[in-house]
Amino acid sequence: MQQCATFQAKLHHKLLLCMLFVLSTSCVVSIDTVVLSLDDPLILEQVSPIRHTVMSDDHPMAVWEKSHDTAKGIILFIHGRTWSGLPDFDLQVEGEELSLMDGMLEQGYGSYAIDLRGYGETPRDSSQWLSPTKAASDVVNVVDWISKRHDNAPVHVFGWSYGSVISLLATQSNSNNMASLTLFGFWLDLDATAEKDSDTKSLEWRINTAEAAASDFIVPGSISQRAIDGYVKAALSADPVRVDWRNEHEFLDIDPSRIDVPVLLMQGEFDPIAPTEFQAKLFTRLKSADKSWVVVSGGDHAAFMETPRPHFISAFSGFIDRFNP
Repeated sequence: MQQCATFQAKLHHKLLLCMLFVLSTSCVVSIDTVVLSLDDPLILEQVSPIRHTVMSDDHPMAVWEKSHDTAKGIILFIHGRTWSGLPDFDLQVEGEELSLMDGMLEQGYGSYAIDLRGYGETPRDSSQWLSPTKAASDVVNVVDWISKRHDNAPVHVFGWSYGSVISLLATQSNSNNMASLTLFGFWLDLDATAEKDSDTKSLEWRINTAEAAASDFIVPGSISQRAIDGYVKAALSADPVRVDWRNEHEFLDIDPSRIDVPVLLMQGEFDPIAPTEFQAKLFTRLKSADKSWVVVSGGDHAAFMETPRPHFISAFSGFIDRFNP
């Protein structure tokens, strides 16, 4: 009986070892499967942006990066009048695909988003004012910094709304390290006139509102209420106070005949801020022969976060693909 009990104990011990081996092997297989799935180019791990501080004329600029290990090109995103880089270009809402930086990451592009002076995590300078010339100079300096980080590769510049006119000024000033220029929501009448600000113009320090943050989402059903709420929350958190601008007449110094880099002009079909007349004036006066004008059907001023997002990204990447180093 004792020998029989000893034999059964040894048998049970071997069976237990076998079961543990099988379980451990199945766990390894499961882990390997997860790792392999992340290598699938159609499946991307969520990447948080990296914050850089770039000095521009002795002023610290916050610049956000989403890198791609084998990037075929590099993009710099320039935000609009009211909201900074991350709410505009890297909005994260659970269950939604809204980030243009992530969208271009899927297309094989690394990207950066700048916070201009007074926006997001970039402080105002000692004057407390931002001007077109100052903003354009900062963009040129950041483009040069990005290019140096990537073995002097040229940078694709994307400007949205106010960012479109800022990037035009920057490009005509110095395009040495620019691969292309994409403009979306271009709002300026090149033939307009504007008076110069008086020396007594006062700072407003106006508080931003939820209504203002949601105002660009115009086309009914093109974006979920959850996504709009997410944008409003992110925008007000990043930019609770509206930045004060002066000397905006400087935007009328834009001279399309000095723009010789490839240009993609993108217009939302229902964008009230960017009428066709203004697009036509700009497009026909551009010096660059390598230019395209794309109307995003069904889109408004925030088309790259809405239903037309796939078409927007396809048109954007399809154009700049031609001008990678």
